Amino acid sequence: MSNVTKYLIGLGVVLLIGVLFYNKVYIPKTTYEKVSPVKGNLDVEVFGIGNVGAKNIYTINSQTGGKVLEILTDEGEWVKKGDLLVRIDSVDMPQLLQEAKIAVDKAKAELVASQKELESLHAQKNLAQVTYDRYAKLKAQSFASQSEYDKAKADLKAITAQMAVTRAHIESAKTEIKRAQKGVEALEVKLSRYKIYAPSDGYVIKRYVEVAQSVTLSQPILEIVDAKTVWVKAYIDERISGDIKVGQRAKIKLRSQDEKRFDAYVRRIVAQSDAITGEREVDVAFEKLPIPFYINEQAEVNIATQYFKDVVKIPSKLLVHKDDKSGVWIERDGKAHFQVVKVLGIGTSEAAVEGVDTYSKLLIMSEKNKALKEGMSIH
Repeated sequence: MSNVTKYLIGLGVVLLIGVLFYNKVYIPKTTYEKVSPVKGNLDVEVFGIGNVGAKNIYTINSQTGGKVLEILTDEGEWVKKGDLLVRIDSVDMPQLLQEAKIAVDKAKAELVASQKELESLHAQKNLAQVTYDRYAKLKAQSFASQSEYDKAKADLKAITAQMAVTRAHIESAKTEIKRAQKGVEALEVKLSRYKIYAPSDGYVIKRYVEVAQSVTLSQPILEIVDAKTVWVKAYIDERISGDIKVGQRAKIKLRSQDEKRFDAYVRRIVAQSDAITGEREVDVAFEKLPIPFYINEQAEVNIATQYFKDVVKIPSKLLVHKDDKSGVWIERDGKAHFQVVKVLGIGTSEAAVEGVDTYSKLLIMSEKNKALKEGMSIH
């Protein structure tokens, strides 16, 4: 084989390698996807993670000891304020209450009898007084004997004394009525503790005991949440929480419903941050509570802290920082150029900017591409 032939073969190999490198390496490395800005509205959002909770969660405790006879609700059920929830065996308490009421009725009857007796004694005293006055006049005129006068006087004194005794019986009966009535009231209060009612409208999230189980004083039986106060307790880094205000619009994503976003709003900002984690609790309430809901379920919140209307928007991932300036890479005449922009706000995936328009061609960088440089050729 001649030298010329060898030279031509070598040249062909070099050209082939060059073509392959150009088409398989250079072209892919310098080929970028492009996207144009769009105009529209943008929410600047703050992101946080937390758990579903509530401002008002009521633990229903037993108010007395005893055996549970009935539990009229269960976990996952709704109750209304005043609904009977639990009934505990009151043993002989109703019988004691009935006996106490009988004692009240007896004392009242004795009071009525004494009052009637006093009325009768009043009439007798009036008659005895008239008789005494008549005999006193007759004795003064010597028309009545001393014994007749003394008897009339004694009769008047006896009736007066009997009236005093009857008045004492009346006061005693009144005292007995008050004592017996207080006994009734005390037993009614004690008996009421054997029935437990719902303190408010709510949703049962926990049941601690079963029917026929004995409970002690203050032992938890049920846990009820006031559905109107359900929210997500979100924990947000202090560095990005400064723009959050009560009433701002938000979105909630529950772990069990990843495809849904629930409308919400900021209901409360806890005044004290966590000194260890550097996070602040922000309570975000649902506009419309999802049913069913689960206390302590993990949730994510996005709080709209700013709102931009009719602005130029770009994917936030395209923002780069160069020479302490924010900007994007654009394509112009087949060349890459760094375009400085003013960032108005950054949302979840988009940024509102000034400095580019909807006709600009923004370059999308990826790991397969070469790093962009000012003026480099692109495809």
